[in-house]
Amino acid sequence: MSARMTMDQFVKSHALGNDYIVLDEAQLSKPLTPEAVRRICDIHYGIGSDGILLLTAGQGADFGLRIFNPDGSEAEKSGNGLRILAKFLYDHGYATKSEFTMSTLGGIVRARLQLDRGQVTDVTADMGRATFVSSEIPVAGPRREVVKEVLQVGERQFTVTAVSVGNPHCVIFTDELDPDEVRRLGPAIEHHPSFPNRINVQFARVLGRERVSILIWERGAGYTLASGTSSCAVAAAGVKNSLTDRRVTIQSPGGELTVGVTENWDLTLTGPASEICVGRLSQDLLRSLPA
Repeated sequence: MSARMTMDQFVKSHALGNDYIVLDEAQLSKPLTPEAVRRICDIHYGIGSDGILLLTAGQGADFGLRIFNPDGSEAEKSGNGLRILAKFLYDHGYATKSEFTMSTLGGIVRARLQLDRGQVTDVTADMGRATFVSSEIPVAGPRREVVKEVLQVGERQFTVTAVSVGNPHCVIFTDELDPDEVRRLGPAIEHHPSFPNRINVQFARVLGRERVSILIWERGAGYTLASGTSSCAVAAAGVKNSLTDRRVTIQSPGGELTVGVTENWDLTLTGPASEICVGRLSQDLLRSLPA
């Protein structure tokens, strides 16, 4: 195990190509404002990242996690981020056991590490309970389950299922996946008036009862190679629409994740995470961060 992080140190990791910078709030010499997040995540003026994971004191859990998108907004939950932080906590000596809890804005998550000779190979996270109820996602209009609803986007109509897994998602099942279409339509769906808090978007092609291929437009981040909560949302929507079994492999451009869906709609997510590098925020970068 590595030592805990020191002042202004960071770790950069990825989960299926979805990369995050991990920072320890207790070791930051400057507060992490939205402006600072945008600068640190900038590929030209900062480190470059899909977001920042900020380790905090746990709120009713062993550890706490705040998740920031590269635009400076804060996300409720991230499946890839949770797996990255879980591996980080074990590798850097914060966690001494292979099972622990983390508090997020989207609820408390329990993580279980799969170890091989002391090395973390996979992480399974209990991702909470899926809900399709409009007021809990949220989706505008009367209280209802948002399943197989028509959504008008410009001149296009889509049949969508909306679901919250601690953060909001709009799942569109389709026969063909087109990355250019996702990039073109993603922003309009994310900011659609039906979704007052904006929304994550997944285009999903069912390959079989136990496998679905997806493309992702992530709220606040854009086109994304992989997303744990998106995978959970698609798995839940697949079961809700009678398209998949309750254990399904979700295939994205970054790789594969396994999601389990219980009869009570509780979700588990299993997949890898990998550390890329360890560094320190330079004085030049710190001076450039807005006060």
